[in-house]
Amino acid sequence: MSDEVLIWICASDELVEGGKGVRFPVTAGGYDTTGFVVRYNGVAHAYLNRCAHVPIELDWVKGEFFESSGLYLMCSTHGAIYEPESGHCSGGPCRGGRLRPITVREQEHRIFWLPDDYVRPARA
Repeated sequence: MSDEVLIWICASDELVEGGKGVRFPVTAGGYDTTGFVVRYNGVAHAYLNRCAHVPIELDWVKGEFFESSGLYLMCSTHGAIYEPESGHCSGGPCRGGRLRPITVREQEHRIFWLPDDYVRPARA
């Protein structure tokens, strides 16, 4: 029996390969913000919605995290490019930085996230 706390994000079919992501509320480092989950190479990947260059949200329109090719995540403000599988910044002003990962589990056609010491459930 596991004592993991799984917090529901969305149904698995809401994430389309290289398409729109799903935002979800979190508290990170004591501040209310959002996380997001996207699908890339068939796998769900989640990150704190905060650019490694300047701590602002990445999506230019709610849920739009991929650039036009669907191969990279992109910060809408400064154009930083991130690898969807690792969150590593491979181009732009934060080169060498990375997005803060959030652990996700996909089971029974649903996607959940797991809190850790920094990213917690959103405060009520």
